[in-house]
Amino acid sequence: MKKLNILVILFSSLLFFAGCEEEYSLGEITTPSNLSVSFELIGQDEANPFGDGTGFVNFTATAENEINYTYIFGDGTNNEVSADGNMMHRFSLPGVNTYNVTVLAVGTGGVTTSKSIQVEVFSSFSDEEAIAFLTGGSSKKWYWAADQPAHTGLGPNFVDGTNHTFAQWYAAAPFEKTCMYDAEFVFTQTDGGVSFEQTAGSAFIPGTYAGKIGVEGDVCHGEDVLPSLYGVKNVTFAPANSIATEDGGYRGTSFTISDDGFMCWYAGTSTYEIIEITDNILRVRVEEDDTFAWYHIFTSTKPSESAGEIDVEYTNLVWSDEFDTDGAPDAVKWDYDLGAGGWGNNESQTYTNDAANVSISNGILKITAKADGGSYTSARLKTQDKFEFTYGRVDVRAKLPTGGGTWPAIWMLGANFPDAGWPACGEIDIMEGMGNNPGHIQCALHTPSSSGATENMESTTVADASEEFHVYSVNWSENQITFLIDDEVYYTYAPEDKNADNWPYNADQFLIMNVAMGGSLGGTIDPAFVESSMEIDYVRVYQ
Repeated sequence: MKKLNILVILFSSLLFFAGCEEEYSLGEITTPSNLSVSFELIGQDEANPFGDGTGFVNFTATAENEINYTYIFGDGTNNEVSADGNMMHRFSLPGVNTYNVTVLAVGTGGVTTSKSIQVEVFSSFSDEEAIAFLTGGSSKKWYWAADQPAHTGLGPNFVDGTNHTFAQWYAAAPFEKTCMYDAEFVFTQTDGGVSFEQTAGSAFIPGTYAGKIGVEGDVCHGEDVLPSLYGVKNVTFAPANSIATEDGGYRGTSFTISDDGFMCWYAGTSTYEIIEITDNILRVRVEEDDTFAWYHIFTSTKPSESAGEIDVEYTNLVWSDEFDTDGAPDAVKWDYDLGAGGWGNNESQTYTNDAANVSISNGILKITAKADGGSYTSARLKTQDKFEFTYGRVDVRAKLPTGGGTWPAIWMLGANFPDAGWPACGEIDIMEGMGNNPGHIQCALHTPSSSGATENMESTTVADASEEFHVYSVNWSENQITFLIDDEVYYTYAPEDKNADNWPYNADQFLIMNVAMGGSLGGTIDPAFVESSMEIDYVRVYQ
């Protein structure tokens, strides 16, 4: 009986191993065959033999014994995988260009069959200005704008009935993400276009994405986790077509870094929508998935934590208006600019001193822009010839208007303006908002060396700027001019070699507050606009 049991166990074991071998068999490895690839140029006709200029091409691949298809487009963009062989791709290099497109049909066991075709396609898209800013005309280094609030932030990547065009959910404080600020990014203009390389620093992987690749989130990682962190990669440009670009009034340009490249913050994508780009600022939006969109700010001037400090504390209150008396503003303190058009900014409003446009009630000054039978009225207050000062701190507690086309501003102008003219007199923009970009707040300085679209400016996000009061401040000393919101520094201007061209800020300035409509910064006015007000709780000047 004992021998029989041993035989039964042995027989069962043989059956078990035989069954396991059958269960875990990889099966027959088959190579895809009869691979065929075709394409269609979007908008192609007799007048447009290379397509309609959008650069879009529809591809179709078929094969036998395939699992899926991999497209290699030959334009420096990342490879794409298609389950059914169908793929739409946009080629964005300006002009008529020929691309070698390779399609891999993937079979069992990873074996592939490939086929290459040539595609000649026309793209009319170009943003030479963005390329010039990004590369400086040759090669240029960028850094995290770590000293600015919201240098990285998170918002919804969907339309939720309110806002989906800025970092609505989260905005990093200055120097909050300590491990990533040594990152350096170089964009270089080459004969073939633009290249990108991260030359220093690590990769930050946010917690929203880390779980998708099985690593720890909200910390920095190296090449062992992300092999594509370093190395020279190609950059391609294309029209940005997300709902955020359309609704937020972004630049309309996006760029893609090849070979899974990214700018330090890794969320599984290599495409960046440009919100704003100047010589010193690059502001972008990155879509992680259907839920999350990240917002980043980079600068070409490496920030330091000491730059986020004010150098002189001003505590002696020398002038203020608390707006405690109902009616018109105090004529001892305020005067008006009257008339149409603003000062050379193509604005649409006429400034008045009517109570409908400017009044005080319950301790609040309201400057109200109103639609008026196809035109617009508003008000601009100033302290010219009534209160002018050199050096000090200005605090203005305000709530901003709403509506496309509104352009609220709190600013200062040199008292020698009538004689010296602009920009020789110097201008200090403490706060400017845009109704077409809710929550976007910026400051700026206009000097003879940088006027108009000045390089000396910064912007940040205040999500509830039109729902809540915030304190907008400037701290002006003989050495630097520092801008703050709710006592948080977000920009400092301090040229090392000061002269009349870059520092017309050693003489008196006066205060100005207004709400413009349209113009160079206000943009398109919403046809449904009726009226909206900038509300001011107080204005205080310290020396």
